[in-house]
Amino acid sequence: MSTHDDLRDIALNEFAVAGYAGTSLQRIAEIAGLSKSSVLYHFDSKEALLEAAIGPAIDRMDAILGSIDGSLLVDETRRAFIEQFVDFLLAHRLEVHMFINQGPGLEDVPVIDRANTLVVTLSTFFSSAVATVEDQLRFGIALGGAAYVLSIKQGESENLPVDEVRAALVTIVSELLAPVSVRTT
Repeated sequence: MSTHDDLRDIALNEFAVAGYAGTSLQRIAEIAGLSKSSVLYHFDSKEALLEAAIGPAIDRMDAILGSIDGSLLVDETRRAFIEQFVDFLLAHRLEVHMFINQGPGLEDVPVIDRANTLVVTLSTFFSSAVATVEDQLRFGIALGGAAYVLSIKQGESENLPVDEVRAALVTIVSELLAPVSVRTT
């Protein structure tokens, strides 16, 4: 890995653990074994480092959301979306942790505003794609719940076999999002 990549990874971990406001460039430099000026050589500011740390996850979620449309309520399309969403959650736990726990407090930070816009886009899509309040809540609980559980239990669930966690999440979210007519009781 390059120094640039190492700094990005260190920053992501520190931002997730200590919070964006609680993490200094000096702390990132210390962990990396560099000077603060070396960090600033690679990233112009702490905000630029945050963008580098979580921007790729936001871009990935944007691509996933760009692929959904009204056909999401069709079983095959819904299953494909759920699998992509679960894969996203598994690949970007720290980033999701930040969105959930720090997003509301970091308004006016452009990269966080992008993430919050995607959350609104996702919510708006599901609110308009289903007819009942019950189904709107079902989507929110299924998707938000999966994101929350993985982000809050990141240390615990990292010790579980990824294939089993993925399969369980896909099954549970699929069951929650199944139309009432095919849902088992």
